[in-house]
Amino acid sequence: MKMKLSHFNYKLPQELIAKYPTTHRDESRLMVVNRKEGTIEHKSFSDIIDYFDEGDALVLNNTKVFPARMYGNKEKTGARIEVFLLRELNAESRLWDVLVDPARKIRIGNKLYFGEDDSLVAEVIDNTTSRGRTLRFLFDGSYEEFRAKLKELGQTPLPKYIDREPEPEDEDRYQSIFAKNEGAVAAPVASLHFSKQLMKRLEIKGVNFGELTLHVGLGTFRPVEVEDLSKHKMDSEQYTIYDQTANVVNKAIDQRKKVCAVGTTSMRALESSVSTDGHLKPFDGWTNKFIFPPYEFQIADRMVTNFHPPQSTLMMMTAAFAGYDLLMEAYKVAVKEKYRFLSYGDAMLII
Repeated sequence: MKMKLSHFNYKLPQELIAKYPTTHRDESRLMVVNRKEGTIEHKSFSDIIDYFDEGDALVLNNTKVFPARMYGNKEKTGARIEVFLLRELNAESRLWDVLVDPARKIRIGNKLYFGEDDSLVAEVIDNTTSRGRTLRFLFDGSYEEFRAKLKELGQTPLPKYIDREPEPEDEDRYQSIFAKNEGAVAAPVASLHFSKQLMKRLEIKGVNFGELTLHVGLGTFRPVEVEDLSKHKMDSEQYTIYDQTANVVNKAIDQRKKVCAVGTTSMRALESSVSTDGHLKPFDGWTNKFIFPPYEFQIADRMVTNFHPPQSTLMMMTAAFAGYDLLMEAYKVAVKEKYRFLSYGDAMLII
């Protein structure tokens, strides 16, 4: 069956979108989807340890979310403008690609003022897309001082569907415990379920961890606007697969142990760097790989993921891994059993 956008629609009740995380990271629910048996089980996330043995490999995305959402005022009119920092284009020139909202109010040459004392000013120098702009920040201090100022003025970039203002706890909870390389505008949310205690228990059991970095951009969440999925173009995202991670994964493959991708971002990175003999290659660069059914996965044989929005590229990748019919059944069960959906929601382990 040729997959179309409409195949990935389902009714997501608004009340199932999680607005807050669970009190403890590993206390969310875990749906275990068994592809071979075609079964669906209900567990707690901390039970995930029962599905792994000594020598298995868990691949984690260590990207770190930066406070990408800022609010400024337009010169003369004082109109409040939301600026979402997407990507640093040039550190020396303080050039950034951003999204602005409302976009219609912003023209090339406009200046925006940030902070109560207008301590940061930016000038719009390019209109790249309907909502996108390139800003040049006008700042006299050093680069370190400039980045500190962005951090001071920025907010945790919670997705818009979490319909509330960010709270102090979000700074910690919208970040995995192993986040270290700053550059993402959204968290790799499957990682949010892992607590220090759970990681320690997995380590004691002999599970090996491999870290990679894929900086999640807004392209991951860009709506698919074509019915024919082969015509959808993913935005490129920067990723790095380290030598140590390739070694951990390849050793597991050679010893016929399990390899589990934690999250769609880890899975995309793994599948973007496969050697001809089905092993993982170290890599540093960009990927715009779009995975949807049917697709032959070559590295991971397990996957941890959350419950994704209807018609999203994240759901499509998950369907490619789980099998379309089984995934749609799992989502139907998740709605019926009132699982919590999206970024702060519950998890799924596909085995």
